[in-house]
Amino acid sequence: MGQYVNRGSASFKRAKESEIYVDKTGLLEYTNSVVDTEQRFVCNSRPRRFGKSMTAGMLSAYYGKDCDSRELFEGLRIAQSGSFEKYLNRYDVIHLDLAYLQSQIQDSLKTVSFMQKCVIDELKTVYPGILTDEDTILPFALSKLHYETGAGFVIIIDEWDMIFREDKFNQKAQEAYISLLRGLFKGEQSKDFVRLAYLTGILPIKKYNSESALNNFKQLTMINPARLSEYIGFTEEEVKELCQRYDMDFSEAAWWYDGYSFKNVKHVYNPNSVVNAMIDGDYNSYWTGSNTYTVLKDYICMNFDGLRDSVVQMIAGGRCKVDTETFENDMTSFRSRDDVLTVLIHLGYLAYDKEAEEVYIPNKEVRMVFKNAVKLTEWTPVIQAIEKSNQLLQATWEKDADAVARGINEVHMANTSILQYNNENALSCVITLAYYNALNEYTLIREMPAGKGYADIVFLPRKCSDKPAMVVELKYDKTPISAIEQIKERQYPEALKEYRGKMLLVGINYDKDSKTHGCVIEEWERKKQIQLGEVSSC
Repeated sequence: MGQYVNRGSASFKRAKESEIYVDKTGLLEYTNSVVDTEQRFVCNSRPRRFGKSMTAGMLSAYYGKDCDSRELFEGLRIAQSGSFEKYLNRYDVIHLDLAYLQSQIQDSLKTVSFMQKCVIDELKTVYPGILTDEDTILPFALSKLHYETGAGFVIIIDEWDMIFREDKFNQKAQEAYISLLRGLFKGEQSKDFVRLAYLTGILPIKKYNSESALNNFKQLTMINPARLSEYIGFTEEEVKELCQRYDMDFSEAAWWYDGYSFKNVKHVYNPNSVVNAMIDGDYNSYWTGSNTYTVLKDYICMNFDGLRDSVVQMIAGGRCKVDTETFENDMTSFRSRDDVLTVLIHLGYLAYDKEAEEVYIPNKEVRMVFKNAVKLTEWTPVIQAIEKSNQLLQATWEKDADAVARGINEVHMANTSILQYNNENALSCVITLAYYNALNEYTLIREMPAGKGYADIVFLPRKCSDKPAMVVELKYDKTPISAIEQIKERQYPEALKEYRGKMLLVGINYDKDSKTHGCVIEEWERKKQIQLGEVSSC
């Protein structure tokens, strides 16, 4: 057992024996299906704290022939697979953690050469008498071992993109590293000694001239995780089970940590945050810190046309179109707003709707990071809108329509360069920015199917809130009274017929001539009807 070659199963054993372990061994069914095929080169990227290192440890424990892991995997999903016995503890595994190596050497160029030396030194112990002091290039050493012994290797590189992220301007080191990776995974000889290659990191593999530096790799990302969607984070079913076990409110877990969504799995949760919440017995932001805010601030303040507009729109609860194809998968080659939004998807700050090609802020936890990042910017009007949103909310609860209209006017005028009005959808962005802190009390639902149409915005009180529900109808160049009339005529409150608390109807209109907002607020009166001796509301 070595540090880099055949590390054994200790890492996975610790993970499995921790207080909370969620079985993700089904991923091994996928990797088993590609072993020794043309598809055996896999790069599975995902954000920090989404279980990358745990996955690497699982792969090492399963494939490494230096240990007997049968008992460790018994009772887990992979043990039920027909491929379980075929690949269990069959290969020499080279397991490299680039984050660890980089932190120890602190010189990217030296890291590349040191990493090769360490692996080759251990291979000399595993296969004595074959490699000599002249064997200093890892791909050549592996090729030599294969031809002498027939050995095949599983190569796992955790945090494979560390040099590109942490030493982003060191082109010489990056080129040396890419050259090593190409030697390991692209040469004809590598096809002989590589049985499976699994790279995990945050970024997909870097592009050179619109082509991946390792174009034989299957790239599974936060944009398109394909068959590995359920292994990106925790699924809804897994979180429900944990909430039941720890007696935690599932709806709160969803509000805090849900929001990532893929074609095959519609609800994906940040696993690190869920685990911490269950253990602590408290929902909070576990993905924060001054460095986190600063990093996000640096991205959202980049000088690209339309970027600030898009960020404000998403802070206000909206979505933005994005073209993810132009991003070159590094931290320096940003050329447009789309490139910045795409890297924020990979970093986990934004979620991506592939079908609509839209990005959005996924949940409460990430929304807090955005809020704190914005406070570090010079976006004074946006900061003021967020800070004043509590006053606007209080005025709404008190049915002070004039104060609400004034408050919305202030938000619009202060952000007019960002939030240009031309329809009710643009008006919706201003309203949700103005009501930013309402998300502490409410679930915000846009275009909610209701009665005989769609309510523009519904603020549905969260389980722990005693505030009134609010149905908001928006008009552009009409009247706020017409908005209230539409709510009643189309019976929008019917969508909340299971809700038994107070409900406010809020009509808001923007007059394009006076460039001001008007507002009318009414409390909805439920009509009581006697039906078969029972009282029902409508």
